[in-house]
Amino acid sequence: MALKMRLSRGGSKKRPYYHIVVADARAPRDGRFIERIGSYNPLLGKDDEKRVQLDTEKAGEWLKKGAQPTERVARFLGTAGLVKWEHGDNPNKAKPGKKAQERIAEKEAAAEAAREAEEAAKAAAAEAAAAPAEEAPAEDATEEKAE
Repeated sequence: MALKMRLSRGGSKKRPYYHIVVADARAPRDGRFIERIGSYNPLLGKDDEKRVQLDTEKAGEWLKKGAQPTERVARFLGTAGLVKWEHGDNPNKAKPGKKAQERIAEKEAAAEAAREAEEAAKAAAAEAAAAPAEEAPAEDATEEKAE
């Protein structure tokens, strides 16, 4: 029989309260369990001592018998010093999806085109600023002849 140390939900709607239980892996989440070894109240502050209450002796016995903790329960057991818990390593989880990557690529292409257009406009403005200085006397000469 595969044993799991997991959370069993209790509490009312929008006010969760969990019992830390040892159960058969095939049993439903809130269904039959073998033994209750603690509780978890996520509504309390993280520094509150009553947020996680765990019977470490019972938990240690069940770990020796082969019970596998879930991620959340392993975190609690790691805090208690019974299990070495490490943060999960999934480098692909933080990457955006395919459509989002396409949108990002389109935005980068549009930004690059805007930068190139801005540089071209600056270059044209610089040329225009240099060119009228040379042509200005010629225009003054034509105006004087017309008078």
